[in-house]
Amino acid sequence: MDYSQFFSPTSASRKPSAIRQLQKFSSIPGMISLGGGNPNPTTFPFSKMSVTLRGGEVIDISEADVQVALQYSATNGLPNLVQWLRDLQLLEHRPKLQDFDICVGNGSQDVLTKAFEMLAAPGDSVLVEAPAYVGALAFLRPLGVKFVEVEVDESGPVPDKLEQTLQNWPADVKKPKFFYTVPAGGNPTGLTTTLERKHQIYEIAKRHNFIILEDDPYYYLQFNKHRIPSYFSFDSDGRVLRFDSFSKILSAGIRVGWVSGPKALVERIVLHGQASFLHPSGISQAVVSSVLHKWGHAGFLNHVQSVAKFYEGKRDAFIQSADKWLKGVAEWNVPTAGMFVWIKLLGIDDSSSLIQEKAMEKKVVLVPGFEFFANPTKTPYVRAAYSIASESDIDTALMRLGELVREATQHK
Repeated sequence: MDYSQFFSPTSASRKPSAIRQLQKFSSIPGMISLGGGNPNPTTFPFSKMSVTLRGGEVIDISEADVQVALQYSATNGLPNLVQWLRDLQLLEHRPKLQDFDICVGNGSQDVLTKAFEMLAAPGDSVLVEAPAYVGALAFLRPLGVKFVEVEVDESGPVPDKLEQTLQNWPADVKKPKFFYTVPAGGNPTGLTTTLERKHQIYEIAKRHNFIILEDDPYYYLQFNKHRIPSYFSFDSDGRVLRFDSFSKILSAGIRVGWVSGPKALVERIVLHGQASFLHPSGISQAVVSSVLHKWGHAGFLNHVQSVAKFYEGKRDAFIQSADKWLKGVAEWNVPTAGMFVWIKLLGIDDSSSLIQEKAMEKKVVLVPGFEFFANPTKTPYVRAAYSIASESDIDTALMRLGELVREATQHK
């Protein structure tokens, strides 16, 4: 595939950093480097590190590994971590195209926004779910793009609507170059796209020649026994960029995520990194890598299974309280992944003032649905997260929400 057709002018003009390019030569045995401006590690006050896990196990990070983590390193990530992640992708997704590259970022949002910059230029039309993740919309809006919203139902994006939109596309207007989607436990809907829908969307992508940006931070928080396969797993054309994150399963503050996909696309993300953040935090990568290598892939998969089980219990508690307090005044789908419930308030045309004012007065924080639509709209929906609040607090919050909706509809 000729990927140059997808690049924005800014991304297409990026060239490798002359200094960053020297990094790969510095580790060759016998090489004497007078080129890089690396600080001398003997001046760093840090020597060793250790990490204590919740179970009490202590993982020591050697002095040699600490010194590597403290120094400038490869833009796409520490080699031992990148290799572990590559092996994970091969084990978990078994991709059709195994000649893919990986770039680690400061959280998956970091590499995701670099992909947006790579593909989106002012005036471009972009395909996004309706509703969509507000953090992605916040980055895309200043780029001057035109949003083409893709309708979503309980099974994910609706293929017929997407196909109809693209078939009726004006001949004198360039078609969208990518579709941005959160397929598992979607933020804000909590919905998970079925495998059948994924295959249908992928075939549309082939017919209309666009890239799929698979933003999947909740992939490992699927509650069913068998996780629904990713777009990345059956991508035969090299038109899927997959974004994974440790934020929901290891630590949000450690800021480690990664992108997997075709070499030519990942290369552009790396070039952006060379000119912006140089490389992800070495210390964060070292900590994550030490834990992952200690666990092995089997241990990691056991860990994410226990995390998914935890959130499944939180989901069950939320739905139990919703059934108690919101029946008759709201509707919702029961999520099978993630940490969100998308609630439709019955008899309410616009949830914004109710949530931003009345709910706050009642000491309940929710997010009004309009925030998640790329194009301005009024909506009765509201997003609730069940990840942090206790079961009793969830119960109290939904009781208060139910009271607010009843009060609002009675005064109409």
